[in-house]
Amino acid sequence: MAAQNSGLPKFVDCGNTMVRWSKGILNSFDCPYTNGFTEGANNKIKVLKRNAYGYRNFRRFRNRILHMFSNSTQKGAA
Repeated sequence: MAAQNSGLPKFVDCGNTMVRWSKGILNSFDCPYTNGFTEGANNKIKVLKRNAYGYRNFRRFRNRILHMFSNSTQKGAA
């Protein structure tokens, strides 16, 4: 790789990373599955937690998460 031979530390690091992860990077183009839904769900929960300034009761927090996701699945079904 030209980046590895450039002598610039950041380019060399980037080139080495690309070589180390090349198998996984190339496999990502063949596999249609991603963890996008899981990442989105985690983000929604984190935003809820941040906006609520912490729930005192975990049961209420859990119920709010379940309620939030039950409404989002119904929107997609229509």
